[in-house]
Amino acid sequence: MRIFQFLAIFFIAIFALMGLKYGLGLSDYLIPPFSEIWVLIFKKYYLFLYPSLNTLYVAFLGHLLAIFLAVTVAFFARTGSIFANLIKTAAYNLQSYPVVAVAPIVFIFLGDGLFSRLLIATLICYFPLLLSFLGIFSEPVRDVEHFFKQTNRLDSLTQVLIRCYENLDKIITVISGSGTLAMVGTIVAEFLAATNGIGYVIRKALYQNNLAAILSSLLFIGLCSSLYLSVVEFLGAGIKKRLSG
Repeated sequence: MRIFQFLAIFFIAIFALMGLKYGLGLSDYLIPPFSEIWVLIFKKYYLFLYPSLNTLYVAFLGHLLAIFLAVTVAFFARTGSIFANLIKTAAYNLQSYPVVAVAPIVFIFLGDGLFSRLLIATLICYFPLLLSFLGIFSEPVRDVEHFFKQTNRLDSLTQVLIRCYENLDKIITVISGSGTLAMVGTIVAEFLAATNGIGYVIRKALYQNNLAAILSSLLFIGLCSSLYLSVVEFLGAGIKKRLSG
């Protein structure tokens, strides 16, 4: 459903752009004709599909890494101790720097390979995840935790698992939303200095003033993002159903 919604919005926007083009009599140099976009999407799709899948692959790895880091930091920072506050402060300070400003430094030290794109994608989607997991891990479920405490079965891991279970909908929502940020981070990295991925394709198209290629790239970015988020939501719904059953 998400993919069909995106396709509807995308082609409505394209037809609106074509209406603007022909309504104002704009040149093909400024806004390409629909036939040019059609050829790129349906006959030269491989120019955009394979880079988009490459971007999706990096975004997926970056998303997983961001989830792992956010869960780890939130787990140790939930107690409110001096050590926990130190971890939290360091995490906040790291995120206070714009990733676009930090990205050139990453490329200078690490080059334009996979690890640079992975790191930038992770940094962009990490902070919303951290805030959400901090809130979830720090909020007690008093009735359930009281029962486990009375039976001497409440350790740190059990406490976190209880809070995750009680906030499962919130966790699924924030993980799904951060998946989009992972795609954005990867594309930003590719646009700045990488030599692979759909962001690199957009950068080349921009230098060539090729709006048709840019619009085609946006279509495949949207398709990959919608597909990825649909899979994440499907898995989340399956996990929720299994735990509820």
